[in-house]
Amino acid sequence: MRTGLYIHIPFCLSKCPYCDFYSVRYSRTRAEGYAAAVIRNIRHYGEKYDTVYFGGGTPILLYEHIGDILRAADIAENSETTVEANPCAVTPEIAARLAEAGVNRVSLGVQSMNAGELSFLGRRHTPAQVRAAFASLKAAGIENISADMMIGLPGQSETDISGTALTLAELGARHISAYILKIEENTPFARQDIALPDDDRTADLYLYTARELERLGFAQYEISNFALTGYECRHNLKYWRCGEYLGIGAAAHSYYKGKRFRVPPDIGAFTAAGAQDTVVTDEDPGGWEEFAMLKLRLTEGITFDEAARFGKTEELRKNAAGLPRNLVSITERGVNLTLEGFPVSNAVIGRIIY
Repeated sequence: MRTGLYIHIPFCLSKCPYCDFYSVRYSRTRAEGYAAAVIRNIRHYGEKYDTVYFGGGTPILLYEHIGDILRAADIAENSETTVEANPCAVTPEIAARLAEAGVNRVSLGVQSMNAGELSFLGRRHTPAQVRAAFASLKAAGIENISADMMIGLPGQSETDISGTALTLAELGARHISAYILKIEENTPFARQDIALPDDDRTADLYLYTARELERLGFAQYEISNFALTGYECRHNLKYWRCGEYLGIGAAAHSYYKGKRFRVPPDIGAFTAAGAQDTVVTDEDPGGWEEFAMLKLRLTEGITFDEAARFGKTEELRKNAAGLPRNLVSITERGVNLTLEGFPVSNAVIGRIIY
């Protein structure tokens, strides 16, 4: 498996009230300096990549620089190259620029096709702009489109969820990520009195979403991710299968050459440095606990052959056998969480690992 390349673009036009990712307000001058620093670092590492993922922030804000960034990288044939984008930022011209640069996958931060839910979430786009974004990307030849949707909002119903899911399917999404809204510390939502659904109701909405997406042809392959056959995100699978990836940019994380490290969340320092500063967070990653925690997020789960590499086959079998059958499936091949097990995955995985 080749190395994946993650490029963090920490610029936004405005901050969503639920977001706790590192980002700052976009300015053209800072973006130009930042893009130049990304290119310097790509050349510094000199690696060959088979997946590239521009995450953020709002990476599409740097659409003018994405071609130069990709040309600086040694990218294998038939690679997957993803750019995250807000729907309102996708125009026919920008979509064409992305395709010309070599982008073949776009992840749209849709969240909802319900105008009221979009307003509550502080999103800048409308349902009409989502439709226009799909049309622009497909006209530019980018057919591999992923869309985020958010569940567990105050007062959200199954009808709201099915409306968003069905519309995204009709628009031509090949991949859908369904995330549960969480109130993170130090966000605007944390300072408001927001009444989220209780745990049981949230679990019901999650299960409904998964079954509705399955009905629409999107097979679940990870706790929050669903895809048409062949459209699973190859880059993100590297994370869950403990493949190596190099992160470039302020606040980026890496698992590269046997170590995990991060870049400090400081755009100024990153832009000024010849090579990005890195802080090692794990000198010897890849142990059983980490491997099992990540693999059990996937519907494929862990095989007994994989557990044998850590001398954990019997422990895996025994611990899984002690859990309810509606939460865990045990086969001749290995162990995986069921759909009902995913909403309580932290507790279930903890019981399996320890």
